[in-house]
Amino acid sequence: MLNWQYSALGSTNLPSTMSSPSGLSDAEVKALCQDPDADTKDFIVQQIMFHMKDPRKSLPFYTKVLGMRLLQKLDLPEYRLSAYFVGYENESEIPSGDKERTEWTLSRKATLELIHNWGTENNPDLKYNDSKDQFNGFGHIGLNVPDVDAACARFEKLGVSFKKRPEDGRTKGVAFIKDPDGNEIEILNATAMAEVLH
Repeated sequence: MLNWQYSALGSTNLPSTMSSPSGLSDAEVKALCQDPDADTKDFIVQQIMFHMKDPRKSLPFYTKVLGMRLLQKLDLPEYRLSAYFVGYENESEIPSGDKERTEWTLSRKATLELIHNWGTENNPDLKYNDSKDQFNGFGHIGLNVPDVDAACARFEKLGVSFKKRPEDGRTKGVAFIKDPDGNEIEILNATAMAEVLH
């Protein structure tokens, strides 16, 4: 989704390369964006990976708070880490065999891979995302919800940390919350967003 954190919050700490007075023209975009090559017809965005400091905090956030399901857990002792794949899939579709479940998980669209390097939860100085609003190239992930206000009221009850509430900033009706490691998640409604943008 669009990187609303700067426009919505009115941030002035944009890199100089992003401060031009206008974006690309429609004609330039059309010329730059080519039709996909036939060789890429089966490519999908399968995962976005976040490190998590403490799975005891992050797993409940992604499953209970955001309603995702654990699709697969892979322990890699040689690397001293575990990978947890979460996403919005039906439990009844998850295969029972380990190999089949892994292949199925890695063929789903838009999952999150949450990496836990063993022992990080015991390091009080470790912070994975402490950007202090500095532009670092990564923006956020986005979730489409039926009702942004209702979702945010629920997040509020669950003690979720907000960066932007729906009524704040210039872009009304859009919220940004943070996971336990400070990663940002945009909360939007597709219908309302289309109204704002068109």
